[in-house]
Amino acid sequence: MRGSSPDYRLIPPPSKQTGSLMEPNRATPNLTATDLGASLEFYVDVLGFELKMNLGWIATVGSPSLPHVLLSLLTEDITAPVVPDVSIGVDDVDAAYEAVVAVGAEIVHPLTDEEWGVRRFFLRDPGGRVVNVLQHIAAE
Repeated sequence: MRGSSPDYRLIPPPSKQTGSLMEPNRATPNLTATDLGASLEFYVDVLGFELKMNLGWIATVGSPSLPHVLLSLLTEDITAPVVPDVSIGVDDVDAAYEAVVAVGAEIVHPLTDEEWGVRRFFLRDPGGRVVNVLQHIAAE
């Protein structure tokens, strides 16, 4: 029974002619880490990733040779109520936000400019996962 679930099929498909603003430009899995230091040691020393960013509560590691192979490790999210399961980068986060609100998606964290240089919001997917949709902006 579908009830009042959002109909994600109503989001228009990306237009190849216009370079749709809803087309993802990156996707990064987010893993909860109880001990960020131990997790970083494992992913860097054992699995061969290199550290790309570390804010103390979130760290991103990536392939030394493939820039789009990334993984984020989080102990918490300091401005949002939950740790998202995945982060999806887009070219226009405002348009993405309007599109998902228009279909009735559950917004978990409102559209917010973060001090570390992203504008983002969280929504819940049909399987219950939390998706962080973001755009990189100039840090304030």
